[in-house]
Amino acid sequence: MGGFMKKLCLYTRACVDNRAMSKKEHVSETPATQMLRAHRIEFTEHPYEYLEHGGALHSASVLGWDPFHVVKTLIMQDQDAKPLVVLMHGNRKVSTKNLARQIGAKSVQPCQPEVANRHSGYLVGGTSPFGTRRDMPVYIEESILTLPRILINGGRRGYLVGIDPQVCVSLLQATRVNCALAE
Repeated sequence: MGGFMKKLCLYTRACVDNRAMSKKEHVSETPATQMLRAHRIEFTEHPYEYLEHGGALHSASVLGWDPFHVVKTLIMQDQDAKPLVVLMHGNRKVSTKNLARQIGAKSVQPCQPEVANRHSGYLVGGTSPFGTRRDMPVYIEESILTLPRILINGGRRGYLVGIDPQVCVSLLQATRVNCALAE
């Protein structure tokens, strides 16, 4: 078979394989996707093989995305144990001192996993800022809003959704903060 025909066959097979894969990639509804659909927010689904403690760096690697564009959802609490949500780049850490100063708190710290699960209604590793069990203030690293598209958890482990980052502000009333540290 000639080079052109061989490439065409490989391309055609890849297209068929991708179409078959995309049909299988639909994930059942979560509170997050229900909220997005209820507000007519367009999103793409990105399931992947979940790895315990793999985090955003693992999902970015598996899905072929830059970890700067994969946003992690962190459940934290202030000095009075009031919960809050922080949206941060997958390859950055949160400066809790800077965050506390910007939101007028004495201190901020991550919640223990079981506490985070209770506040959000999601398991750690599958926490979405959309459709949380409890209403919590949401803070978003401001540089996330400069990106054209992000991947963020869709409400279960091994499942991200692709959205316009402005949705976080319009739908969640997320407050912009500048608290990123290089990881």
